[in-house]
Amino acid sequence: MDKITAIIPTFNEESNIRAAIESVLWCDEIIVVDSFSTDKTVEIVRSFPQAKLLQHEYEHSAAQKNWTIPQATHPWIFLLDADERPTPELVEEIKATVKNGTTHSAFWIYRRNHFMGKRINYSGWQSDKVIRLFKKDECRYQNKHVHAEIETKGSISILKEKLIHYTYKDVTSYLKKADRYTTWGAQDRFEKFQKTGRVIGLPYLVFRPFGRFIRHYLWRLGILDGTHGFVVSALAAYNVFIRAVKIWRLQNGEKLEDPFKK
Repeated sequence: MDKITAIIPTFNEESNIRAAIESVLWCDEIIVVDSFSTDKTVEIVRSFPQAKLLQHEYEHSAAQKNWTIPQATHPWIFLLDADERPTPELVEEIKATVKNGTTHSAFWIYRRNHFMGKRINYSGWQSDKVIRLFKKDECRYQNKHVHAEIETKGSISILKEKLIHYTYKDVTSYLKKADRYTTWGAQDRFEKFQKTGRVIGLPYLVFRPFGRFIRHYLWRLGILDGTHGFVVSALAAYNVFIRAVKIWRLQNGEKLEDPFKK
């Protein structure tokens, strides 16, 4: 039976890292790659003799993961963000998949998302899935700042069981992370638009956020998630608007500071 290495990227995850490590103690190796946390994350990681701690300067999420993957000992990688937890059913499915052998190089896993204390069943998140189980020698992440996914020449399948994802506990943590992701997303799109010569203006700033709200709240049934669904949809629109403003400013020569390094 092939063995599995769990990889957990961290930065200031003292509230999550203990439970994250405990949720992957069934793996044959655990690697925590930390971006020089300033809270108690590293102290907590070191309290687990099963976990190997690596520290590496953060460029972006995909680069951090791609730096860590080759350092895994085993042929299979289970990638877990610190705010995710595999259900017992998912653990058994992963074990069986690896034990029985497979021709697939990677597997999508659907996520069951929780937002500010409530499970979100709709709001555009009902189809949320990520590649979290993959073969070390056949897969790498796309070179993108945000929403990078696995690239492979092999086939990709889907597991039936789910990850539990605890997204945001409060407004402060959401806005802090939104600043990072909208900046990185703006940088990615700015570079893409430079290649095509596209310049954005008022229509982009108005209609993109409005369309995102309608998509999440009405088309993707956020209205059925009550107040939480409205907030999720409105914040999705907010992210699109702030990202658009940052693209607009980049196209006008403004420099954006990397929020991860503030």
